[in-house]
Amino acid sequence: MRYLQYGALQQKGLSHFDCWASTFGETSTTIELAPEGTGYRARTRFAKFFNLPELMNMFKEVADIKTSDQLNLPVPEAKYETVVVQPSDLQKDMVAELSERAAAVHSGVVDPSIDNMLKITSDGRKIGLDQRLMNPLLPDDPDSKLNACINNIIRIWEDGKADKLTQLVFCDLSTPKNDGTFNVYDDIKAKLLAHGVPENEIAFIHNADTEAKKKELFSKVRAGQVRVLLGSTQKMGAGTNVQDLLVAVHHLDVGWRPSDMTQRNGRIIRQGNKNKEVQVYQYVTEGTFDAYLYQTLENKQKFISQIMTSKSPVRSCDDVDEQALSYAEIKALCAGNPMIKEKMDLDIEVARLKVLKADHQSQQYRLEDNLLKYFPAQIEKQNGYISGCEADISAMQSNPQIAEGFCGMEINGKVFHEKNDAGEALIAICKTMKGTESKPIGRYRGFQMELSYDSFRQEFEIMLKGAMSHRIALGADARGNITRLDNGLNAIPEKLKQAKLQLDNLCHQREAAKQELGKPFPQEAELSEKSRRLTELDAALNMDDHNGTCEKSERLSVLADLKLKSESILPAQKPQERDGEAL
Repeated sequence: MRYLQYGALQQKGLSHFDCWASTFGETSTTIELAPEGTGYRARTRFAKFFNLPELMNMFKEVADIKTSDQLNLPVPEAKYETVVVQPSDLQKDMVAELSERAAAVHSGVVDPSIDNMLKITSDGRKIGLDQRLMNPLLPDDPDSKLNACINNIIRIWEDGKADKLTQLVFCDLSTPKNDGTFNVYDDIKAKLLAHGVPENEIAFIHNADTEAKKKELFSKVRAGQVRVLLGSTQKMGAGTNVQDLLVAVHHLDVGWRPSDMTQRNGRIIRQGNKNKEVQVYQYVTEGTFDAYLYQTLENKQKFISQIMTSKSPVRSCDDVDEQALSYAEIKALCAGNPMIKEKMDLDIEVARLKVLKADHQSQQYRLEDNLLKYFPAQIEKQNGYISGCEADISAMQSNPQIAEGFCGMEINGKVFHEKNDAGEALIAICKTMKGTESKPIGRYRGFQMELSYDSFRQEFEIMLKGAMSHRIALGADARGNITRLDNGLNAIPEKLKQAKLQLDNLCHQREAAKQELGKPFPQEAELSEKSRRLTELDAALNMDDHNGTCEKSERLSVLADLKLKSESILPAQKPQERDGEAL
C-alpha cells in the first residue's frame, strides 16, 4: 500500500508501521528454544488483530480479489474421505518415546542442539507417515497408511483404465534422494510396479527439473499417458495444470499452512476437469500427531476464513502461528488421552461463542448509542425536512405556473415574461461565470435562484431556495431549462411523501431498538458451561503449564505423573451382552 495508496495511508495517519500495528494489531513476545539448537531466542509476532473490517476495506483499495463464494466456477464436486489406520506396536512405542524426549527437553537436561520441540514434532510426523522413516531396517507394516494409500491408488487405477483417469499423490516429508536410502516415493513406485502398473505411467515431479521437462510431463498427465504423479506441495502445488483427467488426490501428510492444502486440492478442484466428481483422500494414523496437526491446520484456516471472505469480517480474531507442538501437547498426545480431542473441539466452540458474544455486545452498544444519539437526531432532521417541504409546497402553490403561458422569472432585477427569453438569459449568465462559487441571480415562483458550476459533473446548477434547497442541473436548451425548474418544484410533494415514510421507519426502528436493548446473550449458558469444562480439561491435561515454574527435580518425574493420569481415565463402556446378543 505504500507504493499504491501512500496518500491514503498518510491521510489516515498510518504511513509508519508502528501506527499501523497499534491500530490493527496486538503483539506478544515469548522466550523459546531456537529450533536450530543455538539456545534461547525472543519471538515477537502479532497475536491478535483488531478493526478487521476497516483493515480489509483498505486492503481492497489495492487488491482486486474474488473469493470462491463469489465466483461459482464450474469445478467438479469433491468427495472428501479420511482414511484412518491403526498404529503398529512399534509406532506406539516410538510415540511414547517422544513423550520421554519432550520431558527431557522441558526439564532442561538436554542441550537444544541435540534435541528440541521442533525436532520432536518433525519425528512425530515421520512416525505417523511410516515407521521406516525413523529406521529403514524396521518392518513394512501392511496396515500402515502408506499401504492404505497404495491400495486406493491401485483400485482407482484399475477402475479408470478405460478413460485413462489420473491421480496425484502429495508427500512433503519423504522425497526421493537417489542415494539408495528409504523414501516413500520409491516405495510407492516399487509396489505399484509389482501390481502391474506400467513404469511409464508413474512419474515423480522431482525428475522434471527444467521448465521444458515440466511442460512435457504435464502434457502427458493431461493426456492420460502418465496416470500417477507424485510430488511435494512446493514442486507440485501452484502452477501445476494437469486437471483434465484427474479423478483423485491423496494426502499422505499434512502441510503446516492452510495454503498448502488449498494449493494441493486446487490441482483437481479446478476448471477444465472433465470429471463431475472427484475424490480427495486424507490419510491419518490414529494415536500419532496426524489428528492434532489436522486440527491445528483447521484452526489456522478458521483465522484466515474470518478475513478472506466476501462478507464483512469479524472485528477481531486471534492469530495461529505455531509449528512446534508444546511439551504439554506432546505429553497428552503420547498418553493417548481421549480428553485431548474433547479439548480441541471445545477450543473451537468456545472461540466461536466468544465471537458471537462479542458481536452481541457490540450490537447492544450500537443500540444504546442509536437510542441516545442517532434516532433523536435523525427524527428531528426528518421533522425539519417535512416542515420545510410543506412550506415550499405552499409557496409553490401560491405561485403556480400558467397552463398555456409563463408565470415570469426575475433575473438580475429584470423580469422576463417569455420562456425563451428567460431561458436565454439563464444561458447568457452561465457564459459569464468566472468561478465555481454560487451566486444569487434572481427569483422564480417564490424561490430565490442561485447559480453555480459543478466541476466534478461538468455542469451548471440552479439552487431553488425556499424553506429547503432544491438543486436542478441545467442543459443547453433554453426552454428545456425552464421545464427542468418546474419539474424540480413538482417533485417536492414526492420528496415530502418519502420523508414521511422515512420518519415512520425511524420510529419503528427506535421502538424495535428499545425492545432489543438489554437482552442477554442467548447462548450465555452454553458458553459458560463449555468454558468451565475447557478450564477443567486445561487443568487435567496441564495444557496451561508452558512457563515451567516447577523445580527441575519435579520436572524429571513428570512422565510418571503422566502415566498415573492416563491410567485414571475410564475406558468407554461396552454394551452389555445377554444370551449372545448386545443390549
